Order: sequence, then structure tokens, then C-alpha cells
Amino acid sequence: MDLRAYEITVERVERNPTPAALYEDAVKGDGAAIVSSGALVAYSEEKTGRSPKDKRIVRESASEKDVWWGPVNIPLEKTSYTMHRRRAIDFLNTREKLYVIDGFAGWDPRYRIKVRIICSRAYHALFMHNMLIRPTEPELAEFGEPDYVIFNAGEFPADPEVIGGGSRTAVALDLDIGEAVILGTQYAGEMKKGVFTVMNYLMPKRGILSMHCSANEGDQGDVTLFFGLSGTGKTTLSADPRRKLIGDDEHCWSDDGVFNIEGGCYAKCIGLTRESEPEIYDAIRFGTVLENTVFDPQTRVVDFDDTSITENTRASYPIEHISNAKIPCVGGHPRNIILLTCDAFGVLPPVSRLTPAQMMYHFISGYTAKVAGTEVGVTEPEATFSACFGAAFLVWHPIKYAQMLAERMEAHQAQGWLVNTGWTGGPYGVGSRIKLRYTRAIIDAIHSGELARAETVEDPTFGFAIPTRCPGVPSDLLVPRRTWNDPVAYDVAAADLGRRFQENFRVFQQEAPEEILAAAPRVPAAS
Repeated sequence: MDLRAYEITVERVERNPTPAALYEDAVKGDGAAIVSSGALVAYSEEKTGRSPKDKRIVRESASEKDVWWGPVNIPLEKTSYTMHRRRAIDFLNTREKLYVIDGFAGWDPRYRIKVRIICSRAYHALFMHNMLIRPTEPELAEFGEPDYVIFNAGEFPADPEVIGGGSRTAVALDLDIGEAVILGTQYAGEMKKGVFTVMNYLMPKRGILSMHCSANEGDQGDVTLFFGLSGTGKTTLSADPRRKLIGDDEHCWSDDGVFNIEGGCYAKCIGLTRESEPEIYDAIRFGTVLENTVFDPQTRVVDFDDTSITENTRASYPIEHISNAKIPCVGGHPRNIILLTCDAFGVLPPVSRLTPAQMMYHFISGYTAKVAGTEVGVTEPEATFSACFGAAFLVWHPIKYAQMLAERMEAHQAQGWLVNTGWTGGPYGVGSRIKLRYTRAIIDAIHSGELARAETVEDPTFGFAIPTRCPGVPSDLLVPRRTWNDPVAYDVAAADLGRRFQENFRVFQQEAPEEILAAAPRVPAAS
């Protein structure tokens, strides 16, 4: 393939090679290995997660007024982007062989975009072969010019002297010309999330809501969306053997229903077992990329409990590896929308029914909690808020996405829920984590309609309607105050968490409508 249009003169360029060919190259020259399941284990070297502080968006007149500028979307001048781009292309021109992966983002052909990945690592090419929607041979023949190009030169560091950079890592996006440059990080997830960021910009411009969520569909065509940050169960709970998987991470909601953005899944696999997550476990076979996992050098069996490289071990596989995936990955309008949180303070109920205003408040808040031991320096539960459960990938102001969600929920009579997959009976270190089988029973009861009909009590701090009965779940577990040995200590913890919500929401107060502000926790503000 000729890449001279990008000033790339490398002669050996493979366009959309097969997974088998990429396996060979990855094992021969990319430090990868084949494990007992048939998956390919690869390593991202120093960076084993995204680098959100190094993400930049070019500030240009055509898009400037649309972007939510700040710590999420840090502006970069065009001249600095050009320097990053030049550095990336210069590096790519030193490689003996390059890979081009052409694919689509968005399963609805009316709204999909054409994406091109140019990279030098075979595992990166296989990763994006999995994560983009794979074109048929006729579609590839007629692909033409892409809408969006990623130059992945992650093996080479960025120049920290570039104005607006200051780091040896750069993930720079130019929304106006449809390009991104990656330098100084080999973590494959940067490519996937770069595409998502572009979709988060383009789709709302077309009146389509882009969402960081998973989605599945029941036998009656009822669709459920699962919003949640990493570790809350978004991928696990959407992989339900009794329902068809539409997608595990990124979706859009148009006037006709929902559609998956991606062609694959990117599951966290720390602690993975066939017993707890059989669909995901069985998806890890030939064609799957296992990123930064550890395996026995003799048996080639992966140890999913080994975190010696990172806790952020990942599996990237085509969505067809899930036996009950719905192909094409589209569905109707959602009936239920579930906000997932892992509350390590032991305060929030296992399930709550939300009013429209509460739904918007908690969607904008995007709360979960980190627990002690997961990160250096975290010694006790730490509240984390990420607007719309994906602030790092938003381009417009969060209120825009929230308003679009509210309009669609009202138009299609979707019910909102908050499901806590975190702790009960006390905070992390005192209480215990809610059992996965209880959470699955809650999700089943939402889908059957039993929780919508259940009697409720009101949470005094957050105002939620808490169902008092759920098949398969102990009734005492449903009201969190009853699970604590010291109810007064629970009240103190609930008030403290409520104030954390209030403090976080201050940045949205000027833009948020009054009815959303009224859904805030009912506690005195911190003095």
C-alpha cells in the first residue's frame, strides 16, 4: 500500500493482514507469545494504561466553540500538533515494515466513519483489527479515503520541549482534519479511545447521543444500557447468557435505536475465571490479544490473578467471540438504563430506582470509588467522579450529553436505575463486597419488571426509591443502613459521601437546570 500521501515512504506495508499473519510477526519480532488458549499475549512496555494528562486537542476555529476546554480537553496549538505529527512520521519512516488497518466505527452504515490505523507493531494492528468493525472484501476494495487517521508511533517518545506538551508522551487529536498522533506510549487502548473521542464529537453534531456504556437485548427486543467506570461491572453484567450482547463499551443512540461503535470487546481480565464470567473467559482464544498478562512459560497457561505487571490486564477480542453476540450490533430504544457504581464506602443501596432528575444528577456525577491497594498511595476508599461515566473521552460539555439522554429517556419511557456493585455492611476493610450472584439477580429482576413493581422506601440522604424485595437477594441487604453494625456510623458515612457529591457538582451548577440541582444529596454543605 502506498502511504506517500502521508509522507511515509516505507515500501513494506501490509493492509488488513489476517490475524494468523499478525500472530507470526508479533511472535517473531514484537516480543509476543501464544498461550494455551490460543490467544496472543503482548506487552505495552512502560505504559500499561491510558495517559489522560497527555491528551491534547488542537484548538481551531471550526471546532473551538464546541469543545469543553479544561483538564479533560487541554488545548494544543496547530504548530505544536504539526511538530508531533512530523516526529511520528519520521519515526514510522525508520521502520522496515508498517501495518495499515482500515475499518469502520459505528454499526449503523448511515452514521459510521472510516478509520485508518498506521502502526509498526503487529500487536497494535491485531488489536485494532479486533476493535474496529471489520470491512467485507467489497467494502475494503471501495474504502477510499478515511475520515480519521491515527499515526501510532508510540515506541518513540514525544519531544517535551514542544509548546503545550511538556512530556515524553503525547496523544494529540486534530478534530478538524481528522487525525491523531500517538508518541511515547504503547498502550493499545489509546487508539480505541481516540476513535471514541472523535465519535463523541461528531455524533452529537448530528443529533445522535454517543455513550460510554455496554448494551444487551432480551428475547422480546428489550434493550438495556449499562453505564459505569472501570471495575464496576459494565462488561461483566452485559455479557449475560440469556440476552444478546450488542456491545461492551461504546454506543450511540439515534432516532432508530442504539448501535455499537466497535467491532470488538476490551475486557478487564484481572481475576477472571470461567465460573464467574464464562462468556468472557471462553472468548479468549485464537485472535484475542491479551495485554500485559502473565503466563507459565512451560504450560503457557495464563495466571489471571497475577498483577506483577499491572492490575489493568486486558483482553481484546472480536465481538463474534461472544457466542450470543447480536450481529449486526444494533438494537431498538432502551427500556432500562443502569448506572453502575462500585461504592467502597458501603453507603449506596445495591439497587435504587431513579427519578428523571436523579438520573441526570448521577449521570453527570459519574461516581465510583477506588479501594485501598489498587493504586500507589491509596490507603482508604477514595471517591472518583467522571462526568457521564467517561469524562476522559467527552468533547462537548457534559450537560449536552445529559440533556440528550434525558430527551431520549422521556421520549421512549426508559427507566433509570443505580446499581451498586461495591461494599455492604461497612466500608472497604470492614464490610464485604456485594456478591456477583446478588447483582445478577438484581439485573434479572429489572429485566423481568419485578423491581419496577416492587414496594420501595426512600433513602433519607440521596432520595432514592429503594426496592424492599428482590428475588434471590436477602431483603436486609437492600437497605444499606440495616447492614451496618453501627447505624450512626452509617449516617456519618452517608452524609460524608453526600457532601463529596455536592463538592464535585459545583463545577456544573451554573449550567445545570434547577430540577437537576434539586436531586442533590440532602445533607448540609461542608463548612
